[in-house]
This record gives sequence, structure tokens and C-alpha cells, in this order.
Amino acid sequence: MIRKENFSIGVLTSGGDSPGMNACIRAVTRSAISNGWKVYGIYRGYEGLINDDIRPLTTESVSNTIQRGGTILKTSRSKDFMTAEGRKKAYDNLCSHGIDALIVIGGNGSLTGAQQFASEYDVPIIGLPGTIDNDLYGTDSTIGYDSALNTIVECVDKIRDTASSHNRIFFVEVMGRDAGFLAQNSAIAAGAEAAIIPEDQTDVDQLAQFIGRGVRKSKNSSIVIVSEAQKDGVGGAMYYADRVRNEYPDYDVRVTILGYLQRGGKPSAFDRILASRLGYASIEALKEGQRNVMIGIANDEIVYVPITRAVKKDKPIDRELISVLSVLSI
Repeated sequence: MIRKENFSIGVLTSGGDSPGMNACIRAVTRSAISNGWKVYGIYRGYEGLINDDIRPLTTESVSNTIQRGGTILKTSRSKDFMTAEGRKKAYDNLCSHGIDALIVIGGNGSLTGAQQFASEYDVPIIGLPGTIDNDLYGTDSTIGYDSALNTIVECVDKIRDTASSHNRIFFVEVMGRDAGFLAQNSAIAAGAEAAIIPEDQTDVDQLAQFIGRGVRKSKNSSIVIVSEAQKDGVGGAMYYADRVRNEYPDYDVRVTILGYLQRGGKPSAFDRILASRLGYASIEALKEGQRNVMIGIANDEIVYVPITRAVKKDKPIDRELISVLSVLSI
């Protein structure tokens, strides 16, 4: 148990932003202050830690932020933090401010950096899963995933209006380079005809089966959700659209790449609650003496997952979801 007076923590957001990060920063800050701790905001992620862009946070600093997208602490991807020299500079800056522990909100790359830092320096680190990809092992959901999923579904609903009016096949590309959670679940929620995800790569026969099934149903429009993973040097949606144009020239094909639309906007109620619970739990974990763990949620219960395990183990997709989509899209 931590009983040290004037205990200080630093909090940063790193990598891609995700809706709910501000709710998490707010929860971390207010939970720490309620315990009599000092809180420092580290701006622009690890880059800010290296460049000493560190400022005190108060309860007022995080007022009126729970509903805001993005991150008030800003974020970045730091090449310098990948070097031993950069991490040494970051550690020296932590020491100069008297920061005793670090809370990192981010995805796989951010938590990998945290694990490396923790292996070199005696700094307790708590990771909080902030990524729309939902690809961190040990947690049922990550901060921002639900909001991004709802954004995708809203966009696909609108695309379907156009697809139906023009008798077209739309390939809609969503984020998730190495994980298909967004594509698979948005396809089910939006009533799409198919999802192409890294965990279930579509080959020529599967694409032919999809096209043939559409013809048999005399379906005048189809929507296929595709994860952004590149194939043959192009994005997933363009790759499959080009194949259809070449192999099935009778079909009118269009591509929509949602891109950064998925990251923006207000966080959903689910993400605000999740972020608040995880932020609060991070302070409780430090009080218990926990270190180098990611705070996750499993079966609606807070869990501690070693950061090494969270970033190195692949999070499996529920294979039943593939069957659900296949059956419901007939």
C-alpha cells in the first residue's frame, strides 16, 4: 500500500487518439487529487515527456471535458522514445518534477513503450487501454472502441441509401490494420452483406461465393466492410474493389474510406463510463502497490493484466460472429 505523503503521478496519452481519453484523464486526475496526490499532465505523449512539456493538473483543469473527443493532453508518436537516450531523458524529467508513478493511456504501441521504460527504470507504470481497435489482450473493450463502432454504423447507414438508389456494391474501409473487431461488429450492426477481416482472410473462392450469393438473391445492392490492412501495396477496400472490377465487370463498384472520421466526435455513454471506471481503478491499483499492469474490464469487472501480456498476446475475435453475419446476410 502506498502511504507516502505528497505522492505525485504523471498522466499522458500516446499514439492515436480515441473518444473517451478525456474522460479517462478526468477520472485519473480527480481520483488522485481525492487521495491527496499531486497530478502532472504530460503533453504530447512520450515526446512531451522527453521535452519536459509537463504541467500540474487540478480538478478545474479537467472540468467540462468528459464529453469532448480527442485528448486535452494532445498526443504523438515519438521516435525518440524508442531510443535509450530518449528514455533516459524522459526519466530525468520525471525525477526533476518529483513524479513517482506514470499512467499511460494508449494502445499497443504506447503500452509496449511503457513496458520497455518500466524494464529500465524503477517507475511504477499503470497502462489504460485507449484505442479504437479493441486489440489489447485481457480487456473486453478498450476506451474509444464503442464510439468508433457507432460512428461507422451511422456512416454505413447513410451509404446504404446511396447504394440502394444506384444498384451498387460498396466496399467500406474501416480502421483495424491487424484486428477486425470494428469491421466484424459494424457489419453485423449495419446489416452489411460481408466483412473482410485479418482474422478471416477472404480468398478468391470466398469473394466469388459472396458475389454469387448476391446474384442468387437478386440483391440490387451490397455493402462489404473491409479492415484497412493493405494487400499488394493498396488498402483493403481498393484491393477487393479492383478484383471485382476485373473479375466481375458487370458490377458497379464504389469505395468509401472512412479514415479519421472514426476517431472523432463525442464519446458514447459506454466509453465515458468505461474510461471513468478504468481511470479511477488506476489510482486504486497504485494504492495497492500494483505496477506495470494494464487495467482492463472482463465480464464487467475490473482486472489487472501484466502489460507484457496485454501487448504480446493476440486478442482472439469471437468466431461465432463470423457465422452470425454469414447467416443474417442471406
